[in-house]
Amino acid sequence: MDVKQIVAGDLNVGYIDAGPEDGTAVLLLHGWPYDIHSYVDVAPLLTAQGYRVIIPYLRGYGTTHFLSEKTFRNGEQAVLALDVIALLDALEIESPILAGFDWGARTADVVAALWPERCKGLVAVSGYLIGSQEAGKLPLPPAAELQWWYQYYFATDRGRAGYDKYRRDFAKLIWRTASPKWDFDDATFDRSAASFENPDHVDIVIHNYRWRLGLAKGAAEYGALEDQLAEAPDITVPAITLEGDTNGAPHPEPSAYATKFTGRYSHRTIEGGIGHNLPQEAPEAFAKAAIDIDAYQ
Repeated sequence: MDVKQIVAGDLNVGYIDAGPEDGTAVLLLHGWPYDIHSYVDVAPLLTAQGYRVIIPYLRGYGTTHFLSEKTFRNGEQAVLALDVIALLDALEIESPILAGFDWGARTADVVAALWPERCKGLVAVSGYLIGSQEAGKLPLPPAAELQWWYQYYFATDRGRAGYDKYRRDFAKLIWRTASPKWDFDDATFDRSAASFENPDHVDIVIHNYRWRLGLAKGAAEYGALEDQLAEAPDITVPAITLEGDTNGAPHPEPSAYATKFTGRYSHRTIEGGIGHNLPQEAPEAFAKAAIDIDAYQ
């Protein structure tokens, strides 16, 4: 995929821009530890229907890099959403369809909740993922805590050093446990793993997970936004949530978040051994949700 670069906010963002420039824009957001190639089969399905598809590398991935060495390498949820707003402004896109999974779904949720005028419609794998540091401090049942083992590993200096040293091995383990029935090959993994060599990758990942537990501070200028998000605001834009029937990563049950979507809304469980990386494992289902949400207006 042909990666372009554009200055947006604190970043020089690497992104894919495919399809007709005057088509309805669809912004596709990846998660951790994945990259833009999660959408390698989704993008042509959308462009074939006349959509303009934008797929950015998140901060800390691929060719996206900071404009200044002095900028705090912040991974909190609000700043990732502000990256999206900055990118939309730079591309002069007012209100695209936002779609994502993992970090990407959370980021799309935040944009839709705080700036609904910048989101025509939402597709979110695993639904409502907006959180807060206070919520992150609450203990979970042991089985749920076990699924978050890496979050606690990242809370230690040993974990940071381990992720830095073994980031590819770490990512491949997450891929296998989060999508136990996805038979990806080494070439598919290596294509995405190259994006983890970004010099800011480890800093962003570690800060993201430490921030969630209240072990790292966010930036003061985003405090008011985080306060709003801590109230778990409703999402009012049209939305479709998706879940794979074999998602091995921590995720809420659809019934737990359905009431957070107060606009036109539906949920779809995608069957067939589909795991956490839903757009790459079930591209047709993901693309169909993005197309269908366009008709929810």
